[in-house]
Amino acid sequence: MRIDVVTLFPEYFESPLRVSILKRAQESGHVQIVIHNLRDFGIGRHRVTDDAPYGGGGGMVMRPEPIFDAVAHILAEVPEAERMQIPIILLDPAGRRFTQEVAWELAGHPRLVLICGHYEGVDERVREHLATDEISIGDFVLTGGEPAALVILDAVARLVPGVLGDPEAPRHDSFAGSLLEHPHYTRPAVYRGWEVPEVLRSGHHQAIARWRRMQSLRRTWERRPDLLLRAALTEEERSWIARWEAERRALLAPLLEGTAHEEPSAPLPDEGRS
Repeated sequence: MRIDVVTLFPEYFESPLRVSILKRAQESGHVQIVIHNLRDFGIGRHRVTDDAPYGGGGGMVMRPEPIFDAVAHILAEVPEAERMQIPIILLDPAGRRFTQEVAWELAGHPRLVLICGHYEGVDERVREHLATDEISIGDFVLTGGEPAALVILDAVARLVPGVLGDPEAPRHDSFAGSLLEHPHYTRPAVYRGWEVPEVLRSGHHQAIARWRRMQSLRRTWERRPDLLLRAALTEEERSWIARWEAERRALLAPLLEGTAHEEPSAPLPDEGRS
């Protein structure tokens, strides 16, 4: 797999690409990551890449020409039929949310192009006539698309076959099957009085698998119940959730009963006034 990144700050990627999984993915030849300096395609002697927005307002907007030229250069040797199949992704807060499902989707492509926005954003014509997709990593604002690009690089590269030592590892990650991952333990068996669950030391593989599934489901129910709406659950697993819900209601019942008999507090002096 090859991933090209267009950025105003290529040095941002130097250290992250030289360590851990991303380093090994490149050294093994499973993933090729190429960083392109957008200023190489800038306009004029000063390699200008941005300008003031039409209509006024603060900040600067990235010009379309350098971005179009950079992508054209990157894909120059790719046959047109293949070029049409390569996702050209603009990293933008208005894009679709990046999820594990999207990471799997992108990992299925032999090649990707990531465009890192900056300043107030990019000229709208990049969005309309060049980018084939827009992706956001969350509902917050970054100084540029570089951090988002690193997140996507890491999440996608580890899904490429051969990158991880255990080919089945990604199938058990959090969000695989729309559930959070189960707890993990290692030696020592007892630390500061806290013991590793006995089932994990039993050697009983079926019991371990059942325990892990239950823990994964419970963690998701407690922390991200929204994920359960798209999870494939068995009848037994649904009964676990029903039991946990009943236990929660039983715990809350005394509190709810206590508040039910309380006198309503007096309204504040200005309450209800227009």
